[in-house]
Amino acid sequence: MKQNQNRYGITITLLGGCLWGLSGACGQFLFAQKGACSDWLVPIRLLTAGILPVSYYLLRRPGLTRQIWGSRGSAVTLSAYGVLGMMLCQYSYFKAIEYSNAGTATVLQYLSPVLIMLTMCVREKRLPGIVNTAAVLLALCGVFLLATHGQPGRLAISGAALFWGLFSAVTVVLYNLIPRTLMKTYPTPFLLGWAMLIGGALLCLLRRPWLYRPLVDVQTVICLAAIIFLGTIVSFSLYMQGVKLIGPEKASLYACIEPVSAALFSTFWLRVPFGRTDIIGFLCILSTLFLITIWGKR
Repeated sequence: MKQNQNRYGITITLLGGCLWGLSGACGQFLFAQKGACSDWLVPIRLLTAGILPVSYYLLRRPGLTRQIWGSRGSAVTLSAYGVLGMMLCQYSYFKAIEYSNAGTATVLQYLSPVLIMLTMCVREKRLPGIVNTAAVLLALCGVFLLATHGQPGRLAISGAALFWGLFSAVTVVLYNLIPRTLMKTYPTPFLLGWAMLIGGALLCLLRRPWLYRPLVDVQTVICLAAIIFLGTIVSFSLYMQGVKLIGPEKASLYACIEPVSAALFSTFWLRVPFGRTDIIGFLCILSTLFLITIWGKR
């Protein structure tokens, strides 16, 4: 029974990671083929994906909403999570895709475990161990190879792509750290729904997506549905169920399929070429997750 549970947990975690990769590739398709941009896509994604869970909890458990907004500290933390965590994380990630491709943007975002580790070292006033130091060096090596293809002084991707990719990794740190106290009291889908709704509403005011006119046809609607439902609601639900079945450490490792799937979708669907240096850079960055998760605490 336990073996079947592990297999099921691994399977749905991998599927969730693949759907996250598909979401990035769909965004890249809309940017390249339909004249869309992050200022149009991200507000729509956040608002739509946020309305559904918020509506559910307002109808089924209205006391949670009164409780969280009735506490000044919780309300401030939730607002910060929605803006600094959710909004900036999603916006910077799709901006990186817009300036590069889904594979590169996703891999750069996976620098976040190294940044989280360094943040915790600073907060706890300790130096990183040997394994964690090796992870930092591998991460730097991976970024160097992706950005320059091993040729100092020459960028292989645009400066904008590098900036937004690295910035998205920083925002993932905020995304993970800000809501920790709230997650001890409130259901994660409840917090996610409000964060997406807050971030989406503010981004609508700042970027005004209604001013943009991308080509809206059947393909656009299908990609939007894939990003909102498969790449947000379904993928997160699968991942969280995987965490319950196999634990957070194993789940985070299997979710590492996300940048791999994003790169594969970019290559075979969107015809984005990746050279040997790109692949080595990908492996350097992804290996940091294995080092930190498996050996970083030893």
